[in-house]
Amino acid sequence: MKDLKGIKGKYYIARLIEEGEHEHQDFKFAISDARKIARSISAFANRDGGRLLVGVKDNGVVAGVRNEEDIFVIEQAAEMYCRPPQEIRVTAFKAEEEKTVLRIEIDRAQRRPVLVIEADGSAHAYYRVKDENISATPLMVRAWEAASSETEGVLISLSESESRLAGMLAEGPVTLEEFMLAAKVSRSTAEDIVVRLHTMNLLDFVYNGKTFLLCRMEEPEDE
Repeated sequence: MKDLKGIKGKYYIARLIEEGEHEHQDFKFAISDARKIARSISAFANRDGGRLLVGVKDNGVVAGVRNEEDIFVIEQAAEMYCRPPQEIRVTAFKAEEEKTVLRIEIDRAQRRPVLVIEADGSAHAYYRVKDENISATPLMVRAWEAASSETEGVLISLSESESRLAGMLAEGPVTLEEFMLAAKVSRSTAEDIVVRLHTMNLLDFVYNGKTFLLCRMEEPEDE
């Protein structure tokens, strides 16, 4: 068991709560299902990282955690239900009325995808979009796996169809079906092209509220 004697953090936690739930932050009122926590860990790890505030209701009210068992369930989620297992950082803070809030920090995964082992034995990857954990598509998972297994530099030499997709992405996000129609290629060929462009850091995925679209990879900002 871990000691729940939290450090002082009333105003710090209040500032975080004021931000609300977003791409990098999720509130958890209670910890009752390790797999639900694993889905949040997967979603943050497959995006850009984030944090869980455990003991906070969806409306921002501090309820506090029940006991040190919550930490055990969270660690179980990261180690037993995430593949590969994820390292998390747990910090306990004393918030309103001496109630304890747990801050769970999750880093962006060095190798994606981070999958969740569901109750039926299947494995699914999740991706954080605004304040939701969205199930990643099989094509996204395949693209992530290909990018993670790429060990050598990729020679950028695009075929006609690949150049067609790159040009379409320069105009804005497109669906796989739109590319298939424009390039007159099969779904299998289109998916192979998507995977290849993703490994070349030319293509990414964006959620439009209903489905994932293909988009141009954003260039990293200068520090």
